[in-house]
Amino acid sequence: MELNLKKITIAGVGLIGGSFALALRSAGVKAELVGIGRDPDVMQQALELGIVDRVAENAADAYSGADLILIAAPVAQTSVILSQILPFLGPDTVITDVGSTKADGVAAARLVMGERIGQFVPAHPIAGRELNGPAAAISDLYAGKKLVITALPENPKASVSLVEDLWKICGAQIHFLSPEAHDAVFASVSHLPHLLAYALVDEVSQRDNADTLFQYAASGFRDFTRIAGSSPEMWRDIAMANRDALLHELDAYIANVSATRTALAERDADSLLRTFSRAQSARQRWIEAIEAAEKDRHAAV
Repeated sequence: MELNLKKITIAGVGLIGGSFALALRSAGVKAELVGIGRDPDVMQQALELGIVDRVAENAADAYSGADLILIAAPVAQTSVILSQILPFLGPDTVITDVGSTKADGVAAARLVMGERIGQFVPAHPIAGRELNGPAAAISDLYAGKKLVITALPENPKASVSLVEDLWKICGAQIHFLSPEAHDAVFASVSHLPHLLAYALVDEVSQRDNADTLFQYAASGFRDFTRIAGSSPEMWRDIAMANRDALLHELDAYIANVSATRTALAERDADSLLRTFSRAQSARQRWIEAIEAAEKDRHAAV
C-alpha cells in the first residue's frame, strides 16, 4: 500500500504510539516520524530506541507540515493537545487518536476545533500489554487486532480512508462504531475488567498477610489481574471519561456477584453450577469465534 506521506507526528510515544511508529517503519512507510511528549526523558528514550526519527523541540516544530498527527496520550489530555495543535494545523492535516473512550474525545475536539472538526478522525486500537513506555513498544502489537474507527459526519471520506489505511499497514482489522456505541461496548468488556483487576489487587495488598497471599498466588491470580499492570493514570482517565456507562456495568456486575454470594451462603450448589456452566459455555463460544476469525484471516492472506 503506497502512501505519499512526508511527516507523521506522534503525541505520546509510549506503548501505543511507539508501537504504531514501529509498525509503520517495519512496513516500509517512508514518512519522517516525529515525536513529542511531556517527559523529556521518555522522549529521549524513544529516540534512542529508534522509534522516532527525531523529537520535536516545540509544538510548532511537531505539528507544522504534518500529514497525520496521532494523539497517543491519556484521554484527559486530548483537549490540551488539540489546543496545542490548532495554531499549526495545516488545512489537509488529519488528526486521529487512540483513546479508549470516544464520546468525551469527540466532545473535546468539537469544543477546541470548531469548524475544523472534520480533520479529527477518532479511533481506538484494541491492543495492549501490561508494560508501559517506549521500551514496551513492539512492531507487531496490532497484528490481527481490532481497530475501531468512530468516524464523524464531518469527516471527509479521504481522511477516514487515510486513518484506515495506516492501521491496516499496522496489521489491524478495521471496524466502525459510533462514539456512543463504542463507549457502551467497551465499558462492559474492557473498562469494567480493568476496574475489577485493580480493585482486587489493591484489596489483597492492604491485608496484614499480603506478603503471604502474594507468595502463594499462582497463574489464576496472575492471569486475572494482568491488566492491573497497565498505566494507572490512563485508566483513571478512562474510568472518569466513561463514568456513566461504567457505573451501569458495575451495578450489573454487583447484582450478579450478590446473587452468587447468596447461592454460596445458602449452599445452593445447583445455582452455582448453573452460573459457572453458563459462563463456561459463553466463554467457549467466544474463544471459538476468535479462533474461527483468525483462521479465516490467515486463509485470506
